Amino acid sequence: MTQAVAELTQRDRDLASIVEKWGHPPNWERETGFVGLVRTIIGQQLSIASAKAIFTRLSQLVPLTPANFLQLDDAQLQAAGLSQRKILYCRELARAIATNVIDLDELALLDDASVRSQLRQIKGIGDWTVDIYLLMCLQRPDAFPSGDLALAIAYQKLKRLPKRPTPVELEAVSEKWKPWRAVAARILWHYYLMQNKA
Repeated sequence: MTQAVAELTQRDRDLASIVEKWGHPPNWERETGFVGLVRTIIGQQLSIASAKAIFTRLSQLVPLTPANFLQLDDAQLQAAGLSQRKILYCRELARAIATNVIDLDELALLDDASVRSQLRQIKGIGDWTVDIYLLMCLQRPDAFPSGDLALAIAYQKLKRLPKRPTPVELEAVSEKWKPWRAVAARILWHYYLMQNKA
Protein backbone atom coordinates (compact mmCIF):
# COMPACT_ATOMS: atom_id res chain seq x y z
CA MET A 1 0.00 0.00 0.00
CA THR A 2 2.74 2.47 0.96
CA GLN A 3 4.65 1.91 -2.28
CA ALA A 4 1.46 2.10 -4.34
CA VAL A 5 0.31 5.35 -2.71
CA ALA A 6 3.77 6.87 -3.20
CA GLU A 7 3.78 6.00 -6.91
CA LEU A 8 0.21 7.11 -7.54
CA THR A 9 0.59 10.44 -5.76
CA GLN A 10 3.71 11.17 -7.83
CA ARG A 11 1.78 10.46 -11.04
CA ASP A 12 -1.46 12.26 -10.17
CA ARG A 13 -1.42 15.55 -8.30
CA ASP A 14 -5.13 15.32 -7.48
CA LEU A 15 -4.73 11.91 -5.84
CA ALA A 16 -1.82 13.39 -3.90
CA SER A 17 -4.06 16.18 -2.61
CA ILE A 18 -6.49 13.60 -1.17
CA VAL A 19 -3.72 11.77 0.67
CA GLU A 20 -2.25 15.04 1.93
CA LYS A 21 -5.60 16.14 3.32
CA TRP A 22 -7.02 12.86 4.68
CA GLY A 23 -4.10 10.43 4.85
CA HIS A 24 -3.80 6.98 3.36
CA PRO A 25 -7.09 5.26 2.48
CA PRO A 26 -8.31 2.33 4.58
CA ASN A 27 -7.39 -1.08 3.21
CA TRP A 28 -11.02 -2.22 3.05
CA GLU A 29 -11.27 -5.98 2.92
CA ARG A 30 -13.94 -8.67 3.02
CA GLU A 31 -14.05 -12.40 3.54
CA THR A 32 -13.08 -14.57 0.60
CA GLY A 33 -15.26 -17.37 -0.73
CA PHE A 34 -19.04 -17.69 -0.55
CA VAL A 35 -19.51 -15.17 2.28
CA GLY A 36 -17.55 -12.46 0.46
CA LEU A 37 -19.41 -13.02 -2.79
CA VAL A 38 -22.82 -13.01 -1.13
CA ARG A 39 -21.93 -9.77 0.63
CA THR A 40 -20.85 -8.27 -2.69
CA ILE A 41 -24.03 -9.41 -4.46
CA ILE A 42 -26.09 -7.84 -1.67
CA GLY A 43 -24.18 -4.60 -2.20
CA GLN A 44 -25.14 -4.31 -5.87
CA GLN A 45 -26.83 -0.91 -6.40
CA LEU A 46 -27.33 -0.33 -2.67
CA SER A 47 -25.86 2.16 -0.23
CA ILE A 48 -23.13 0.89 2.07
CA ALA A 49 -25.43 1.23 5.11
CA SER A 50 -28.35 -0.66 3.52
CA ALA A 51 -26.13 -3.47 2.26
CA LYS A 52 -24.44 -3.82 5.64
CA ALA A 53 -27.79 -4.02 7.47
CA ILE A 54 -29.10 -6.73 5.11
CA PHE A 55 -25.87 -8.73 5.32
CA THR A 56 -25.94 -8.53 9.13
CA ARG A 57 -29.53 -9.80 9.28
CA LEU A 58 -28.72 -12.61 6.85
CA SER A 59 -25.64 -13.64 8.84
CA GLN A 60 -27.77 -13.94 11.97
CA LEU A 61 -30.05 -16.55 10.37
CA VAL A 62 -27.45 -19.29 9.86
CA PRO A 63 -23.69 -19.66 9.43
CA LEU A 64 -23.30 -18.59 5.80
CA THR A 65 -22.34 -21.65 3.78
CA PRO A 66 -23.78 -22.69 0.40
CA ALA A 67 -25.62 -25.65 1.97
CA ASN A 68 -27.12 -23.52 4.75
CA PHE A 69 -28.15 -20.79 2.33
CA LEU A 70 -30.00 -23.30 0.15
CA GLN A 71 -32.03 -24.39 3.20
CA LEU A 72 -33.45 -20.89 3.69
CA ASP A 73 -36.80 -20.16 2.06
CA ASP A 74 -37.91 -17.00 0.26
CA ALA A 75 -39.80 -15.65 3.27
CA GLN A 76 -36.73 -15.87 5.53
CA LEU A 77 -34.49 -14.24 2.93
CA GLN A 78 -36.98 -11.50 2.12
CA ALA A 79 -37.39 -10.78 5.85
CA ALA A 80 -33.61 -10.25 5.99
CA GLY A 81 -34.02 -7.67 3.22
CA LEU A 82 -32.97 -9.54 0.07
CA SER A 83 -34.90 -8.76 -3.10
CA GLN A 84 -36.27 -11.62 -5.18
CA ARG A 85 -33.56 -11.04 -7.76
CA LYS A 86 -30.74 -11.19 -5.22
CA ILE A 87 -32.22 -14.33 -3.67
CA LEU A 88 -32.01 -15.89 -7.14
CA TYR A 89 -28.42 -14.73 -7.65
CA CYS A 90 -27.23 -16.00 -4.26
CA ARG A 91 -28.96 -19.33 -4.81
CA GLU A 92 -27.33 -19.69 -8.23
CA LEU A 93 -23.95 -19.09 -6.58
CA ALA A 94 -24.67 -21.51 -3.72
CA ARG A 95 -25.75 -24.24 -6.18
CA ALA A 96 -22.68 -23.70 -8.37
CA ILE A 97 -20.43 -24.22 -5.33
CA ALA A 98 -22.46 -27.11 -3.87
CA THR A 99 -22.38 -28.99 -7.19
CA ASN A 100 -18.67 -28.28 -7.76
CA VAL A 101 -19.31 -26.21 -10.86
CA ILE A 102 -17.02 -23.65 -9.26
CA ASP A 103 -14.34 -23.98 -6.57
CA LEU A 104 -13.69 -20.62 -4.92
CA ASP A 105 -10.50 -21.83 -3.22
CA GLU A 106 -9.01 -22.81 -6.57
CA LEU A 107 -10.37 -19.65 -8.13
CA ALA A 108 -8.38 -17.53 -5.68
CA LEU A 109 -5.16 -18.94 -7.16
CA LEU A 110 -5.98 -17.87 -10.72
CA ASP A 111 -5.17 -14.60 -12.50
CA ASP A 112 -7.72 -11.78 -12.61
CA ALA A 113 -8.96 -12.56 -16.13
CA SER A 114 -9.59 -16.22 -15.25
CA VAL A 115 -11.42 -15.28 -12.06
CA ARG A 116 -13.62 -12.95 -14.11
CA SER A 117 -14.30 -15.56 -16.77
CA GLN A 118 -15.43 -18.18 -14.25
CA LEU A 119 -17.48 -15.95 -11.97
CA ARG A 120 -19.32 -14.28 -14.84
CA GLN A 121 -20.79 -17.64 -15.80
CA ILE A 122 -22.99 -17.42 -12.69
CA LYS A 123 -26.26 -15.55 -13.14
CA GLY A 124 -26.24 -12.22 -11.35
CA ILE A 125 -22.46 -11.84 -11.24
CA GLY A 126 -21.30 -9.12 -13.60
CA ASP A 127 -18.14 -7.04 -13.91
CA TRP A 128 -18.79 -4.80 -10.88
CA THR A 129 -19.30 -7.80 -8.58
CA VAL A 130 -16.17 -9.49 -9.93
CA ASP A 131 -14.13 -6.30 -9.56
CA ILE A 132 -15.22 -5.77 -5.95
CA TYR A 133 -14.48 -9.43 -5.16
CA LEU A 134 -11.03 -9.14 -6.74
CA LEU A 135 -10.30 -5.87 -4.95
CA MET A 136 -11.76 -6.39 -1.48
CA CYS A 137 -11.83 -10.16 -1.02
CA LEU A 138 -8.80 -11.33 -3.00
CA GLN A 139 -6.88 -8.06 -2.44
CA ARG A 140 -5.68 -7.88 -6.04
CA PRO A 141 -3.62 -4.69 -6.55
CA ASP A 142 -4.83 -3.82 -10.05
CA ALA A 143 -8.58 -4.56 -9.82
CA PHE A 144 -10.67 -1.53 -10.74
CA PRO A 145 -14.50 -1.41 -10.61
CA SER A 146 -15.04 1.10 -13.41
CA GLY A 147 -18.81 0.67 -13.08
CA ASP A 148 -18.83 1.86 -9.46
CA LEU A 149 -21.03 4.94 -8.98
CA ALA A 150 -19.08 6.32 -6.00
CA LEU A 151 -15.83 6.20 -8.00
CA ALA A 152 -17.45 8.04 -10.91
CA ILE A 153 -18.85 10.73 -8.60
CA ALA A 154 -15.52 11.09 -6.79
CA TYR A 155 -13.54 11.36 -10.04
CA GLN A 156 -15.94 13.94 -11.49
CA LYS A 157 -15.64 16.08 -8.38
CA LEU A 158 -11.88 15.63 -8.03
CA LYS A 159 -11.20 16.59 -11.65
CA ARG A 160 -13.98 19.23 -11.73
CA LEU A 161 -15.60 17.64 -14.76
CA PRO A 162 -18.88 19.00 -16.16
CA LYS A 163 -20.41 15.51 -16.22
CA ARG A 164 -19.89 12.18 -14.56
CA PRO A 165 -17.56 9.80 -16.48
CA THR A 166 -19.11 6.66 -17.93
CA PRO A 167 -17.71 3.25 -16.94
CA VAL A 168 -15.88 3.11 -20.29
CA GLU A 169 -14.35 6.54 -19.71
CA LEU A 170 -13.38 5.67 -16.14
CA GLU A 171 -11.78 2.42 -17.33
CA ALA A 172 -9.72 4.39 -19.86
CA VAL A 173 -8.67 6.92 -17.19
CA SER A 174 -7.59 4.09 -14.87
CA GLU A 175 -4.96 2.90 -17.35
CA LYS A 176 -2.58 5.58 -16.06
CA TRP A 177 -2.80 4.09 -12.56
CA LYS A 178 -1.67 0.57 -13.48
CA PRO A 179 -0.48 -1.65 -11.80
CA TRP A 180 -2.04 -0.04 -8.69
CA ARG A 181 -5.58 0.66 -9.85
CA ALA A 182 -7.10 -0.95 -6.74
CA VAL A 183 -5.22 1.52 -4.56
CA ALA A 184 -6.33 4.42 -6.79
CA ALA A 185 -9.91 3.19 -6.26
CA ARG A 186 -9.35 3.13 -2.50
CA ILE A 187 -8.05 6.72 -2.58
CA LEU A 188 -11.11 7.84 -4.59
CA TRP A 189 -13.50 6.03 -2.21
CA HIS A 190 -11.69 7.64 0.71
CA TYR A 191 -12.23 11.03 -0.94
CA TYR A 192 -15.90 10.26 -1.64
CA LEU A 193 -16.58 9.23 1.96
CA MET A 194 -14.67 12.12 3.49
CA GLN A 195 -16.41 14.64 1.20
CA ASN A 196 -19.80 13.28 2.20
CA LYS A 197 -18.86 13.33 5.87
CA ALA A 198 -17.71 16.94 5.69
